[in-house]
Amino acid sequence: MPFLKTTFPGLLIFEPKVFEDSRGYFFESYNESICRQEGIEINFVQDNQAKSSYGVVRGLHYQLDPHAQTKFIRVLSGTILDVVVDIRKGSPTYGQVFTIKLSAENKLQLLIPKGFAHGYSVISPTAEVFYKCDTFWHRESEGGILLSDPDLNIDWEIPESERIISEKDKLYPGIKNCNNNFIFNS
Repeated sequence: MPFLKTTFPGLLIFEPKVFEDSRGYFFESYNESICRQEGIEINFVQDNQAKSSYGVVRGLHYQLDPHAQTKFIRVLSGTILDVVVDIRKGSPTYGQVFTIKLSAENKLQLLIPKGFAHGYSVISPTAEVFYKCDTFWHRESEGGILLSDPDLNIDWEIPESERIISEKDKLYPGIKNCNNNFIFNS
């Protein structure tokens, strides 16, 4: 089974089967049939790719319903600390933080369902991040949580003095005051 469950309902780690030999490696980074066999039926409509340098911290972002996004994250080069926060009201893991290192080397991927705020920090000299989304970007539905919210106490594994953060990301409220319309459905 290539999808590993986490303690967060719906949050899954994908561990692809990698075939390596003297020529290099091959793996399927996405296979709709395998997803369906696992009970995952998602129609991805948009692919995004970003390259960042060491110290860049992006997030914590989400889009409100009805434009909420499921994301399928992987790293093409380098290493990131991927961070998600469950913001689905009524969820047993509401307000909790999940972190995982995703890298070109480990080839792990994270399937993040709607109702999570997402961000990452670049902990290698550079990193290229690729992710699929099941809903198009919608500016008016953008939301976010302050990445330095003391209630979340996230260790981004980047010294604060070396963090490179967008001005927009510095202005988001903490989790207690974020605009959020997600309800957990078990």
